[in-house]
Amino acid sequence: MTPTMTSNPPNALLAAAVSDLQMETAHGCTTRELFQTHAAFVLRLVRHLGVHPSDAEDVAQEVFVIAHRRLDTLARESSARSWLFGIARRLAANYLRKAKRSGERLLDETYAADGGDPAAQLQLARDRALLARALGKLDEDKRAVFVLFELEGVAMHEVAEMVGCPINTAYSRLYAARQIISRHVLGTRAAGTTGKGSTR
Repeated sequence: MTPTMTSNPPNALLAAAVSDLQMETAHGCTTRELFQTHAAFVLRLVRHLGVHPSDAEDVAQEVFVIAHRRLDTLARESSARSWLFGIARRLAANYLRKAKRSGERLLDETYAADGGDPAAQLQLARDRALLARALGKLDEDKRAVFVLFELEGVAMHEVAEMVGCPINTAYSRLYAARQIISRHVLGTRAAGTTGKGSTR
């Protein structure tokens, strides 16, 4: 079973950053309401798309700032979630390009424990870090489909609409992503088992 990463709800600073944005969208809601409905999704999304956790809230905030400026491009027939995904995807891609050029470390190997059984929390942290590394093996198109379908539970017809490809192409990308991630996860775990055995 593929490990999943979770994210805490946006904190007060992120919420405050857009609290005064009251412009109404074509869907009849204000930017604040758009934020309240989709902020947790956007924050999880930018992390899953490769933004380092320490920068995720800044990038998520930028998503909503851009959304506020471009509200007139959100048509009534469009899904607000799909529209926000497009903005988040572009920002995440820009972030990754800049980080790679500057040689910044993109993966976060440390995930804070949430309490409870220490051994279980340690394993969960390792699984999250493993998934983060596996996602880093995917190209942008495969990663987007995998994140939306497997981690966010978006229906495939909506995934195809969000990424802008035929549904059969989306399924092909998902299949390829699953294969790459499975090989990485199994290979990493096998290497870990071999390493432990060699120390006995």
